[in-house]
Parts: sequence; C-alpha cells; structure tokens
Amino acid sequence: MRLTFLALLAGVSTLAAQAPGRRPFALDDLARVRQVSAPVLAPGGDWVAYTVGTANLKKDRWTSDLWMTSWDGATTLQLTRTADESEHTPRWRPDGQALAFLSSRDSDEDDELGDQLWLLDRRGGEAERITELKGGIDDYAWSPDGTRMVLVISDRDTVETLDALRDVPRDSTWPEDTPPPLIIDRYYFKEDYTGYVRKVRSHLYLFDVATRSVQPLTAGGFDEVQPAWSPDGKRIAFVSKRAGTDPDRTENWDIYVMDATPGATARAITTFTGPDLDPDWGEAPEWSADGRTILYHRNGPDSLIYYAGPRLATVPAAGGTERVLTEAFDRHTMNPRWSADGRSIYFRIEDDRRMSLARMPAGGGAPELVVTGRVVVNGYDLAGDRIAVLVESMDKPGELYAVGAGGQLRALTHQNDSLLATLDLVSGDDLSARSKDGTQVNGLLVKPLHYTAGTRVPTVLKVHGGPVAQFDYSFDPEFQLYAANGYAVVAMNPRGSSGRGEKYSLAIWADWGNKDVQDVLAGVDQAVAMGVADPDRLGVGGWSYGGILTNYIIASTTRFKAATSGAGISNILAGYGTDMYVREYEYELGAPWKNTATWLRLSYPFLHADRIKTPTLFQGAAADFNVPLLNTEQMYQAVRSLGVPTRLIIYPGQNHGLSKPSYQRHRYAQYLGWFGEWLK
Repeated sequence: MRLTFLALLAGVSTLAAQAPGRRPFALDDLARVRQVSAPVLAPGGDWVAYTVGTANLKKDRWTSDLWMTSWDGATTLQLTRTADESEHTPRWRPDGQALAFLSSRDSDEDDELGDQLWLLDRRGGEAERITELKGGIDDYAWSPDGTRMVLVISDRDTVETLDALRDVPRDSTWPEDTPPPLIIDRYYFKEDYTGYVRKVRSHLYLFDVATRSVQPLTAGGFDEVQPAWSPDGKRIAFVSKRAGTDPDRTENWDIYVMDATPGATARAITTFTGPDLDPDWGEAPEWSADGRTILYHRNGPDSLIYYAGPRLATVPAAGGTERVLTEAFDRHTMNPRWSADGRSIYFRIEDDRRMSLARMPAGGGAPELVVTGRVVVNGYDLAGDRIAVLVESMDKPGELYAVGAGGQLRALTHQNDSLLATLDLVSGDDLSARSKDGTQVNGLLVKPLHYTAGTRVPTVLKVHGGPVAQFDYSFDPEFQLYAANGYAVVAMNPRGSSGRGEKYSLAIWADWGNKDVQDVLAGVDQAVAMGVADPDRLGVGGWSYGGILTNYIIASTTRFKAATSGAGISNILAGYGTDMYVREYEYELGAPWKNTATWLRLSYPFLHADRIKTPTLFQGAAADFNVPLLNTEQMYQAVRSLGVPTRLIIYPGQNHGLSKPSYQRHRYAQYLGWFGEWLK
C-alpha cells in the first residue's frame, strides 16, 4: 500500500522543551485529565458540539457534559452542568438550531426510565426532556426534515442484579423480599457490564417530535440497531442478525432497509457471512446523497472472529453486489463518510502505532492521508468542506482540531491546556527489534523523565490487551507515571496485534503465549542492548490479554523480578461457559471435548505454575464477565501455594474496565508500589 502524505501534524505531538517550574505527572492527575469525545459539526459547519468527561471525586464516578465551540475557535460554551449524571450522544437537528442528546438526569432510580431524549435550543435556555419511555433509549437518529426520529429501545434487555430480573413474575405466594430465580435458555447468556442476557430485544420505533407519539417499526426475536435515514426521509437502514436460526451463535450482522412506515417489511441488502457494521464499532450505515448507495465497513468472515479487521464496502440500497473498496490495504479501516460532493470517502485507517484520517476516491483507489504523524485520530465529523478531528498524542490528551489547507490543524478546544501548563511530560521513541525467528516487531520505548543517556534504569515491559490491538501514539497516563518515577517502559506490538495486517494478527491463532512471548522479549533485549534497560531490574505487566500474556511470560522465563497481572486467564478450560467468549472459543480452539489437547496446551501457565518464580501482583474485578475474577483467583492461589511472593487485589462491583476514579488511582498506585518494592 502506498500512501500520499498531505502533511505531518506539527506542534501537537511533542513539547519543544521542558519548561521550568513544571512538575512530573502524579497519581492525582489521573482525575484531572479531561476527556474530550463525540465531536459533531452543526449542519452549517459553524459550531462543533462534543462531550467532556470529568471525574466527580465526591460521587466517585466519571460524568460527561456537553460543550460547543464556534468554528473560528473564538467562542466556547458549556451547554450542560449536571453534577451527578451524564449527557452524551449529541446530535444536531438538521436545521442546526437545536441539539438532541441522551441523559438519565431527573430520573428517579426506581422509575426504570434510563436514558431519555433531551432537546436543547442552540440560542440558550434549559434543555427539555422530550421522551419518557420505560427502559430508556439506546440510540436515535433524526429524519432529514427534523420532524421525526427513529429510536432504538430495549426493555431492560440485560440485568445486573437479581432484584432487577422479571423473568419469573411475582404472585401472592412469592416472598416479598426474595428475588426471583434466574431462568436462562440462551446460548449467549452473559456479557460484561450488562450481566445475564435476557430474552427481550432491541427494536426500532418511530418518534414524532411535535406530538411525542411513538410507533413500533420492528418486532420479533432479533435485535435491530444503528439506524440511518435515507436522504429523502422515506427509508431507514439498520443492522440486524436475522440469517440462521439462532442469532446468538453467530456474528453475522447484515444491513437491512425498510420503509419508514409502521408495518413495513425489512429486506436484507448484504449477504456476506460475517459482520457488516458490527455494533461493537458503533457505526451506522452511510447513505449516499442520491440515496442509491450505502457505505459501510465490514469485518472478515465469522470464522476469523476479531482477527480479521474492518474493510470499507458499498452496496446498492436496493440490494445487489457488495463491493469491498479497501481489500488491498490490509489495514483496519473504519468510520467511513461521504464527502459533501460524493466524490470522495473519508475514513480512519490504522497503521503501525498510529491512527490517521484518510480519504480516497468514491469508486476506490489509493488513499491519501489527511491527518497523520505521531498521533492518533480518535474521531472526526464533516460538514460541507469542514472537518473537525479528535486528536491525541503521547504527551497530550485528546482535543478537537479544525483541519485546514494542506492538513494543517488548528486547535478548537483547550480542555487540558491549564493542566498541561503545569506538567513535565515525556514522549516515547519508536522501538524495533528482531524476534527469535527474525520477524520484525515494532513498539515504543518510553524513557524516564529527564533521562541521562547511557544510564541503565529499571524497566517495565507493558503488554497490551486484545490481543488484536496495539500500543500507539495516544496519551497513556500509566506511561507518564512510570517515567515520572524513574522507570523506562518497553511497549511492543507482538504478533496478534493490529496495525500490521491480517496475517500478522492471525500468527497467534490457537497458539497464544508462543510467538507473542518471543516478540515482546525481543523488545526487552533491544532496550538492554541500547543501554537503557537494566537487565537486573526488569518488570512486566498488563491487563486483560495483557494479563494473560504476562502469565505466559513469567511461566516461560525467570528474568523478570516483578510482575503485575490483571484480569487474565491461564486455565483456559475455566473460561468456557463462565465468560462471554463462547463463540470465539469454539471458532478458534474448537469445543473442549473435541480439542482437549489444544485447551490444555494453552493452559500451561496454570498447569505448570511451578515454573513461576516471579513475585506477582494479581488484580481483578468482582463483576467482570469478560475475564471473570475466578481466573485471576486461580493463578493467585497457585502462586501462593508455591510460596512465591504474591498478592491479590479485588475491586468490588467493577467490570472489566474499572470505572471508579478511586479504583483507577488505586490500581496505578499498586503498580508503582509493587515495582518499587521489587525493582528498586
């Protein structure tokens, strides 16, 4: 793939010099970083709305408010100020004079309303709640004339506690204070953050803004998500799994089109046996201006699960031949949007350690990079010829920028400027190494703050989750904390990672803890050879697949003096039926009763725990259905039984990703304390 660079991002990714009087990044700064997200340009392009997430330390939660900035950057307004609840999913009314959003504010905990639709006049005044629908609203989209919306509504499709379950109705004989039992008969029956999955589904509803009336558009035993109106307002495209007899057993999402009329019949316009617009990516179909073509991204075949990255494709809105536009790129491409004139397609493209904004001819062809460099483009929006991008770098959290001529960026938001003015931060270097079999492995090397060349320092090998993910040029508070406390960080992207193509990701298929272990160790060897890493003071750690690979590493070598393993699994058999990956397990490893040898081979950190000599800190979340706590408990118990120094920390009520600011701070403090004890 040959890419044409329009411009390198200047003045964003690296501070030119360390300013006097600045201080190192500290644990308390974790809650001071403001999280900018969800940019949406007004139809005329004169304003951009977005959300800003902040830590409410009193309530110990993250909340988000809506903000708005003029295109010239001269005026910035905070639109909402709700201390305890969040406003999110902003979308402009097509006339650009009002902004809709979702929020659960002003709802009692017992009324089961959940997120409702609110409307805020751009000229000012209080927001008005325009829906009151039991169960809440998951998503929505404006009709082109602004008079209607299509809503995605599910009636409590998941439950987090027994008390919330209603599968068994109470009657006069049922004890009042005893929750009913859970009755489960779905193949896919549990999911992180949502708990046990019930039978009810998400469906589409037509909402009249003036009369507040709601009419159902879809029904049945399927979920319908991610709706999008046709330009003439007569049809709605959406995504659903209707092929086959049991949607739980497949990820074969397809795009459907139906008339925007109650009782209309939906028809499938894609037939690929894999995810077309997988809801996990949060994208809706993109209609062309003439309503004839739908642009979308699709993943690889179902059988390759998450190892196959998304590609851009088009299909006639009336149905017909699907055309993949980016097959030759062999890189993840996502978030496609038509240009205003319909002659180009904008999209984000992932490459080695970066995420860029690109465009290509609508009919296909070589892409050109609009925004690139040592940055990560986390989102963008278009309005006419105006482009707003959400960009972050290793030493600057995400902010919004206007894209000018030649790809030059002009700052629109300054949410973190005052904090950054007080901090002394580092930006990492690229790091490449040759693995045991000669494969080139790339990653990052972050040196301690004010590092003196030629000095060997304690070094932490960080392992990312996924496994199909990568360390990139984004802002990572953990890296800043290590650098501020005198550590170097080696962050490699071993085989299995994204950013290097499908073959690179598939290299660990049913072979975890082999090539990827060799790859990350090669990065450590390179940092030692460079005179940075002290071979006698090496640590390793990660979360999720990072915790899994950490366990493989410490069961393969004793060179590390300390490890932190979070939310990992090593007895792979224990995952079947207890986590949310039953489909993925059966595709990649086969059924345990058929391919027992494979399951046992991949479980070697647990089955050969006696090889582990590294003092290890284990951490897990009590409500994690992604990688349930029992997997971490098993490894802790094994290492404790063997007399190796270890500790287990459990975060009550938390899911796979810790959400409470106090727990997030505690986790990082424990990392620093553990490595400080064993490496310093």
